[in-house]
Amino acid sequence: MLSVHNVSLQFGKRVLFDEVNISFSGDNCYGVIGANGAGKSTLLKILSGDKDPNTGNVSLEAGKRMAVLKQEHFEFDEVTVMDTVLQGHKVLWDIMVAKNELYAKEDFSDEDGIKASELETEFAEMDGWSAEPEAASLLSGIGIHEDFHMKHMKELDGNQKVRVLLAQALFGDPDVLILDEPTNDLDLKTITWLEDFLLDFKNTVIVVSHDRHFLDTVCTHIVDIDFAKVNAYTGNYSFWYQSSQLALKQRQNQNKKTEDKRQEMQAFIDRFSANASKSRQATSRKKMLDKLVLDDIKPSSRKYPGIIFRAERSVGKQLLGVKGLSAQAEDGTPLFTNLSFEMNQEDKIAIISNNSLATTAFYEVLNDHRKASEGFFEFGQTITTAYLPNDNESHFTNPVSLIDWLRQYSDNKDEAYIRGFLGQMLFTGEESLKMCDVLSGGEKVRCMLSKMIMAQANILMMDEPTNHLDLESITALNNAMLNFNESILFTSHDHEITSTVANRIIELGPKGFIDSLKPYDEYMSDPGIAEQRKEIY
Repeated sequence: MLSVHNVSLQFGKRVLFDEVNISFSGDNCYGVIGANGAGKSTLLKILSGDKDPNTGNVSLEAGKRMAVLKQEHFEFDEVTVMDTVLQGHKVLWDIMVAKNELYAKEDFSDEDGIKASELETEFAEMDGWSAEPEAASLLSGIGIHEDFHMKHMKELDGNQKVRVLLAQALFGDPDVLILDEPTNDLDLKTITWLEDFLLDFKNTVIVVSHDRHFLDTVCTHIVDIDFAKVNAYTGNYSFWYQSSQLALKQRQNQNKKTEDKRQEMQAFIDRFSANASKSRQATSRKKMLDKLVLDDIKPSSRKYPGIIFRAERSVGKQLLGVKGLSAQAEDGTPLFTNLSFEMNQEDKIAIISNNSLATTAFYEVLNDHRKASEGFFEFGQTITTAYLPNDNESHFTNPVSLIDWLRQYSDNKDEAYIRGFLGQMLFTGEESLKMCDVLSGGEKVRCMLSKMIMAQANILMMDEPTNHLDLESITALNNAMLNFNESILFTSHDHEITSTVANRIIELGPKGFIDSLKPYDEYMSDPGIAEQRKEIY
């Protein structure tokens, strides 16, 4: 349906894509992955026609329609929310505009009547009378209340605009749907709605996302950008990651017999196919895996940060006691109230809330960055802590090299020692001499993780640690949190991290809190918990 023929793109001496040939078709969902800077968003722009390659072309099957999630949030400021969504189907929208212009004419002629009749026929054939109800349903599903449907886009906040533009892309059943980071700024409920929508969507989807749970849920194929090449693989992200790691291990084991490698790979595929029965896309995905050719699986050149948290000493019996703790916003609005709990050995507690200001305030109080309005907390005598804040900008204001930046947090000032921690986070060679005040968001988070690893603390605190990280770093962080033998307090919008790491949930609300030992997914779907949640907000 959508075909890429011999596409190449080069910026100066840097080759982003080299002779790319790939097709997207059927009711498949293709998740596009690649390291930061590999060209994921650029590939989507080429596919949508927003950017021309140096060589080659992209062709869409005749008569098919493409829809793209817009990234310009101010483009429709003077348009109503409803009309913004309707404009997602350009042909239908143009017919609606042409009809309205004809009917608005004062000197309506016989010729105008014939033209209007033709337009009405086209409108009816495109099911135009259902357009507004469909748009309204999409808006409501994506979290835009009907009170906003006739407002102008300029009256909405940034989060709401993102949702409207997503509804615009989804509107009208496009044949090819291109989505660049569609889950950004969406809460769990809305992401689940989008997952369900895409699972029921019968046409082709091409999506870039750093949300591994989302990619695992909706994707039938992974499109990997690596070595300036673009290759499609059957399966979701977890299958691609695990199979590529297995292929890499096999390549490194040169002495292993070819037949042994094939048997190991086939056993892995069979095991993953069995697990697919638990998926909402079980049938189609299992059929694809059954047809998979073993030679299709290739090792990845990706580099994963070496995130390994080790505690210098284990925690004692007393970890953290919190009693009657409350915090307020600057205007006095309660963020959380009367929070009391005891932290236990090996607790990995997800701190969640409908208000991110509440979770951030919680960590700031525990790290003495703000005062509680009521209550107190106390860490045990054996406890050492390491903290990764949501906003780390204040750590990177001085123009010093990464080596000197990390050295200030270490008792051991030896350069080789400092370089070792930076190297774990992929800052090697000349990279370790970068000035810390010019780092990207992802590089700053990796520096903060180096600082945490070096601290060898026995309680880790992380407030949205995946912000700005690529999939490789997120995957490595997830594994490190799982493997850490001590205790963690964390908040993350990464569904996979929260659902796999947390063995306890504490939810903060302005009227109280909930403390639960349920797994995260079970917690969020429990009707009893849902009633408790109403009481704390």
